[in-house]
Amino acid sequence: MRGVNRVMLIGNLGKDPDIQYLEGNIAVAKFSLATTETYKDRSGKLIAQTEWHTVVLWRGLAELAQKYLHRGSLVYIEGRLKTRSWEDKEGHKKFATEIVGDNLIMLDKRADGSHPHMDNLEHPPHELPPADESRD
Repeated sequence: MRGVNRVMLIGNLGKDPDIQYLEGNIAVAKFSLATTETYKDRSGKLIAQTEWHTVVLWRGLAELAQKYLHRGSLVYIEGRLKTRSWEDKEGHKKFATEIVGDNLIMLDKRADGSHPHMDNLEHPPHELPPADESRD
């Protein structure tokens, strides 16, 4: 039986995307994403709860993020969870769980009412290469 590892988030970037280029000129972008849920407690007071996520985008999506996204941008991200582990300088094992995105939709509207992801792209979003699954 196959499992399902799927994540869908709508949130705001906590910082501008940090992009790096790996061997072979492969772009990888990383940024924090805040998702906020609101609910009412027993007394009727509105409570906001924010979760922070680390998002990693590869290749064309990384370059798209660098070009169009900035701190505060509202985005829809779809992808999968990936957990990495490493040892720090003191030899302690550390873990990080990230969202490896394979779909990105920019939800901010520009001043002229259009969406930035539909204008001035060299490749429409459906033609961007898939995330590089072998390098993450």
